[in-house]
Amino acid sequence: MAAPMDQRIAVPIDDPNADTEWNEILRKHGVIPEKPPSPTPMIEEAILEGRRIAHENRLEGKELDELDALEDEEDEAFLEQYRQKRMQELNKLSKKSIHGSVYPISKPEYSREVTEASNNGPVFVNLTSPLGTNVESRVLSELWKQAAKEYGDIKFCEIRADKAIENYPDRNCPTILVYKNGDIVKQIVTLVTVGGVRMSMLEIDNLLVEVGAVDVKDMRVIKRKRDAEDAKEEQLMGKGIKSGNLRHTTIDSEDDDDWD
Repeated sequence: MAAPMDQRIAVPIDDPNADTEWNEILRKHGVIPEKPPSPTPMIEEAILEGRRIAHENRLEGKELDELDALEDEEDEAFLEQYRQKRMQELNKLSKKSIHGSVYPISKPEYSREVTEASNNGPVFVNLTSPLGTNVESRVLSELWKQAAKEYGDIKFCEIRADKAIENYPDRNCPTILVYKNGDIVKQIVTLVTVGGVRMSMLEIDNLLVEVGAVDVKDMRVIKRKRDAEDAKEEQLMGKGIKSGNLRHTTIDSEDDDDWD
């Protein structure tokens, strides 16, 4: 029979993490482990840091006219700092904007206009469908035009798929090829993974950022994302108002029925 001191006593513990006097005694004698530190202060610190960064970057992506409209709300020195920053960005983009439109290319030009040209910067190629019934191909061609116009510092090319690659199946059109330093670094076959026929410039922006053609903090990327978020918020608010009006209408109708 074991000595009394050697016998293990079952100590009742309801919640080892609870802040009770009994648990403090048990922790002191090593019966239960020390309570882990609360994550609340770290979470609160992260939230405060996020708010601070959001406040500091609240003017990111705004156009010059939008900055002018904030003169009565923001500190003038702070606004002027952003105006100068925006002017520098616009001047930089203007100097780099050497393209501005989609380059229609032929197969003999492909090596020079795409592969070799990609040594000077990324080149985006749209392999289009030869059939006018391919809706995705038509959607991408329109987005390609808009992207080439907005991102004049990036080269966008377009060629019929069957002219670039013999017997290329139309079911694979459109196909996006991204070249950098003479190699294909990204390939997207049809638009199924980027929104399908609902693909927008937001997906184009994401692609440009992903392959390093533009920075995630590029003013064009930030502005479009912010505008999309604002539009979504307005849409949700509109739905809420409509739902509220419908609810009140229903209640009013029920009240009228009570008087019948």
